[in-house]
Amino acid sequence: MARSTRSEKKYVAYVGTYTNGSSIGIHVYDIDVENGSMKERTVVPVHNASYMTKSANGKYLYSIADEGVEVLRIEKNGDLTAINKVGIDGMRGCYLSVDPEGHYLYVGGYHDGKVTMLETHSDGSIGDIRCGVFHKGIGSIAERNYRPHVSCVIPTPDGKYVCAVDSGLDQVKIYRVTEHTGKLQLYDIIHCGLETAPRWMVFDPKGRYAYLNFEMANKIAVYSYSEDGESLGPKFELIQEISSIMDTEDVSSASCSLRISEDGQYLYCSSAGENTCGIFRIDPETGELSKICILPISGGYPKDIAILPGGKTMVVLCHDSNYIRFFSVDYKKGTLIMKGKQLPVETPNCIVITEVEE
Repeated sequence: MARSTRSEKKYVAYVGTYTNGSSIGIHVYDIDVENGSMKERTVVPVHNASYMTKSANGKYLYSIADEGVEVLRIEKNGDLTAINKVGIDGMRGCYLSVDPEGHYLYVGGYHDGKVTMLETHSDGSIGDIRCGVFHKGIGSIAERNYRPHVSCVIPTPDGKYVCAVDSGLDQVKIYRVTEHTGKLQLYDIIHCGLETAPRWMVFDPKGRYAYLNFEMANKIAVYSYSEDGESLGPKFELIQEISSIMDTEDVSSASCSLRISEDGQYLYCSSAGENTCGIFRIDPETGELSKICILPISGGYPKDIAILPGGKTMVVLCHDSNYIRFFSVDYKKGTLIMKGKQLPVETPNCIVITEVEE
């Protein structure tokens, strides 16, 4: 039997929402790859599912919840079955990630400036807290009350270190994951410019470059990344900074989502305020970015974005407008063209796409 093409495969999208209105949790959508659209299948109750990520093996979905973190099994057809939920001994989180081996789940705490490390079990359930670290210090931005705000926690590609992006302190703290104790030990700090508010960090698929967006500076920084063994540890070297918005003087804008294509050729971003989405080409040799386009999306607060399989359709979650919009992507012409009808959903906040069985 011939292998199926990407268009013959089946995909499902999970959209997490805030539930202080009519929404009740995670919306499950069937994806039509050919037409670049989504159709709602069901909604799974989770209190304020503001961020989600898949397990390392792709069998489970982890979600932020008011109770802490909830884990749901991804069934063969894409349906979700709740397994368990655990507290994190702190205020509700805002970001989730897993180590490459799938042993730990990391939680970023925006409200209390905490990094939490949880055990994960082979049956998909979440276990005990292995480590919890509260960031300390005084930030540079009055609007953020000069407090630490951990907006992203992401392991390095080798899983030996964890990068905790703190938009309140204008820093990225790098922690070593000690194998014998499973604890986090502060190893190094990337000091960003004052009042830049670093938000999210992503690595390219080959693990050679890291990309960091800045919520208040409205730019993306590119770092070369290498891991030089136990003695020297990880090395980040800044090689480029590029604007993430159309109007570089628009101080009311704020960089939001940051994503990289599956093949590592493109980087995508979104910005609130001017409400735009941008596409950048990634140089395969240097990792540097070149702008393809940054264009308006006619929606309020594009909190998160995704590219449907095949790379031809961008999905934009317009948080303040309470809908999802779809755009055809033309990389050669540098255009985003709205397609189809908007999909109503209250306060969409994050999206995860996964392949499922027919």
